[in-house]
Order: sequence, then structure tokens, then C-alpha cells
Amino acid sequence: MLNWKNYRGEVKKRVGEFAALVPDVMKGYAALASAGEKAQHLDGKTRELIALSVAVTTRCDGCIASHVEAALKHGCTREEIAEALGVAIALNAGAALVYSARTLDAFDGMSAAS
Repeated sequence: MLNWKNYRGEVKKRVGEFAALVPDVMKGYAALASAGEKAQHLDGKTRELIALSVAVTTRCDGCIASHVEAALKHGCTREEIAEALGVAIALNAGAALVYSARTLDAFDGMSAAS
């Protein structure tokens, strides 16, 4: 398996290099990322559990590393993370089902037009 602490450090380093190349993009990203921290209705722990579920559904290792680090700071337990990931698994299966139906619909629509 991956050494997540080393990986997280490498991601931070590469993001820093990327930021030097496109500082305005990174300023925009930083503004977007920090906007969620100012939310009034969800605490940091809940936001990190949601972020981890989204990271899994988007298959982003860098996001997983970043949000596990933040989840630990917010006191998330292994069990809480596992429960949140169960939601991600259910959604991915559901999304695959819906997009399978859309694929068949596209096939039907395109083959009828032929």
C-alpha cells in the first residue's frame, strides 16, 4: 500500500511548484476551498467526512490524503470514516446504475436515428 504521509508531502510539494506557475489559478482554488470552512451549519468533522466520501467517488488520492489529515485534526474516528465511505460506495453503485440506463438510452436514441 501507499505510504500516505510521504505521498501527502509529495503532493504538497508538487502543488507548490504548480502554484508558482499559475498563481491566479491557485488563488481562485484557495478561495473556493476556504469558502466551505466558513459554513454556518456543518461542523468541520462533518465536512471532512463528506469530503472523504467525495474524494472516493472522484478517485482522488491527493484529496484522500489531504482530507484524512484534516479528518484526524477534527477528531474523526476510523468507524465514522468507514460509515461515510459506505455512503460513497452506495452512491457509486447507484451512479453506475443510472449511467448504465443513460447509456442504453443513448444507444436507443442514436440507433433509432440511423
